[in-house]
Amino acid sequence: MIHENWHERETLKHVKCVHTNAAKYIVNRALTEGKEYEVKNETEEFYFIIDNSGKVSGFYKDYFQDA
Repeated sequence: MIHENWHERETLKHVKCVHTNAAKYIVNRALTEGKEYEVKNETEEFYFIIDNSGKVSGFYKDYFQDA
């Protein structure tokens, strides 16, 4: 199961958070605008990153741009 070893997995790439203006969820507690994050997994819609809390979380790709 991929979620059991995300912290030890190789980083796929780095992305930079460009905004935290979410229509439905509160993301400004977990993301900081302008900060770079390590992508541990990626789907068509989401990046799974290590967020500000130190946990791996999934966020829509529209919050980020390639670093």
